[in-house]
Amino acid sequence: MNPLYRNDRPGMHAPSWYAASLPAEADRAPLAGDIRCDVAVVGAGYTGLWAALTAARAGLRVVVLEAHRAGWGASGRNGGQVSSGYNKPQRWLEARLGDGPARALWDLAEEAKAQLRAFCAAEAPEARYTPGVAHGTYTDGEAAEDAREAEHLRAAYGYEEIEALDGPAFRDLVKSPHYKGGTLDWGAGHVQPLAYARALARAAEAAGATIFETTEVTRIAKGSPARLHTPQGCVTADHVILAGNGYLPDIEREVNARVMPINSFIAATEPLPERWTDILARDIAVADSRFVVNYYRFTHDRRFLFGGRENYALGFPQDIRPALEKRLGHLFPQMTGVRVDQAWGGTLGVTMTRLPMLLRPAPNILAAGGFSGHGVALSGLAGRAMAEAVAGQAGRFDVLAQLPTPPFPGGRHARAPLLTLAMTWFSLRDRLGI
Repeated sequence: MNPLYRNDRPGMHAPSWYAASLPAEADRAPLAGDIRCDVAVVGAGYTGLWAALTAARAGLRVVVLEAHRAGWGASGRNGGQVSSGYNKPQRWLEARLGDGPARALWDLAEEAKAQLRAFCAAEAPEARYTPGVAHGTYTDGEAAEDAREAEHLRAAYGYEEIEALDGPAFRDLVKSPHYKGGTLDWGAGHVQPLAYARALARAAEAAGATIFETTEVTRIAKGSPARLHTPQGCVTADHVILAGNGYLPDIEREVNARVMPINSFIAATEPLPERWTDILARDIAVADSRFVVNYYRFTHDRRFLFGGRENYALGFPQDIRPALEKRLGHLFPQMTGVRVDQAWGGTLGVTMTRLPMLLRPAPNILAAGGFSGHGVALSGLAGRAMAEAVAGQAGRFDVLAQLPTPPFPGGRHARAPLLTLAMTWFSLRDRLGI
């Protein structure tokens, strides 16, 4: 079944705290009839909106086609963590790509965070960008590895924003008995993700882009120009940017072979204005070293947002809350009995290597996705890089396209069962502590 419709009501945002905390926003009209443009963007999340904003500011005629609402997918319902680097250590990238390419990739990741911070400061203060992300580890070996990576970033890249913490120092910061140490990165941060996405949509429109909502692209006829078919009409475009990530329907085989949709889930508790420091000593976000990662932070009104459960089938579980509440209570026994007010899920895209995929399926078609939980900053930079490539400046795109993202084994039909088997094994390792 199409991931666009399996778990959500058409045209409706997920029942998240993010959506509930923002004022209602008027719907945008769907496409009606046939139109012509320079650039057609499929998907109005961070990737597509940054592509649209960049291309429109360059003077191109831009149309964005979104099957639901701007910010409806992972961009509007994720954990809000703005991470440094990639979902692999820099030393991993250096060993496989070489020092020069790894350095270029690091510089772009730093640029991605700076781009987000500058946009939020100028155009999205309601997104409440806040610095600070900690990474918690469960073994002494993992803590030592985190410390080695932090020192390498300082020595080789001049990155002074991250510090390694031993077990007692980390548990003073993140008050769970389970962590053996970790790092604290003040160059990373967290945002209200849907507020950020909505601000990007407004900025893209102000620059001249047109966003059509409730307009699913069902087929792309390749050529120069390309034609994008929707139930309401067609868009003829000189260039196409595919930015659907885990929600991209089966319209481009090369992308779908490399990006697999998986689901993740978040719970929001009741406000805890007097108790939040029983959990975190600082207003930071946290992720940990579990393969099925726990990630969490507090909102501005001191609700605890806790994410961590995943599933690999297309459909969501019948009841999202129990597994999240169990994980939360295990990690923070002092949270037992706290009321959960909302719980929601969403679909993200992952790649075999957990690194972003950027490629050209055709000379005038570019695609990005598979940010693998590391996309709040990187997806926006990928969108900008694709728009720049369309305008003839492919430097950033070519650097990011070096990231290795091979196709999943098994082809279109067998890849999901194979991934489910692998992920189930790694989840078992988490539970067994091995």
